[in-house]
Amino acid sequence: MLTRTTTTVAVTAATLALLTGCSANQAPSTSTSSSTSQTTGSPTGSPTGSPTGTITVFAAASLQQTFTTLGKDYERAHPGTTVRFSFAGSSDLVTQIQNGAPADVFASADEPNMRKLTAADLIDGSAEPFATNTLQIAVAPGNPERIHDLDDLTAPGLQVVTCAAPVPCGAATKQVEQAAGVTLRPVSEEQSVTDVLGKVASGQADAGLVYVTDVRGSGGKVDGVPFDAARRAVNTDPIGVVHGTANADLARSFSAYVRSDDGQQVLADAGFGTP
Repeated sequence: MLTRTTTTVAVTAATLALLTGCSANQAPSTSTSSSTSQTTGSPTGSPTGSPTGTITVFAAASLQQTFTTLGKDYERAHPGTTVRFSFAGSSDLVTQIQNGAPADVFASADEPNMRKLTAADLIDGSAEPFATNTLQIAVAPGNPERIHDLDDLTAPGLQVVTCAAPVPCGAATKQVEQAAGVTLRPVSEEQSVTDVLGKVASGQADAGLVYVTDVRGSGGKVDGVPFDAARRAVNTDPIGVVHGTANADLARSFSAYVRSDDGQQVLADAGFGTP
């Protein structure tokens, strides 16, 4: 009987030791899982407090090249962000935003179109100027029509294209016409400055009024002819955060980047002036 009792006690002690060991091994596993879960949930590569996510920027057609560059530069400087763009004539973009289009930031090629949104309380706070731009006459490479001033655009048979009046480049065209005492009779009026540039570059038109930056960004597809009256119609480009954006922090951060030293250098390289 004594031997059996001793054996039973030994078995019981061994069983308890085994159970205790299993319990001790389970605790660290639970702690490690919790820690891994927390790490996985953090934004990868994004400093604490930095804005993350995606925004859509509605920007004037004349800003397409520079803003595409600015968007890529911003994304590299701010991991975890995506900047998407919708480019068109400023007046068209204003109409889209007024009709509820999902824009987070609006960059206009002039102040009057931006004022339409601020007056309707569709811009948070105030829009800020970030660049200026002036008109040039776009002509075929080598200037085969020998165009040297705005007056030359009235020559009989010359195919001239301009922007429509509601578009910023169209409004600027009207101003330079008045300043120079010239009345142009374009064969077509386009809804964006890039459409004007495209018609001259493709040979569908002999000349067109576009921005200095469009000529520079054409890659030699057109030449630019400066003219004195252009100084009477300098457009200021403002940028603002659209009211109701789901990512206001990122929208404000990108807008500030456009106005930063780095952003201003990209704009200056493209031919924009300072506001």
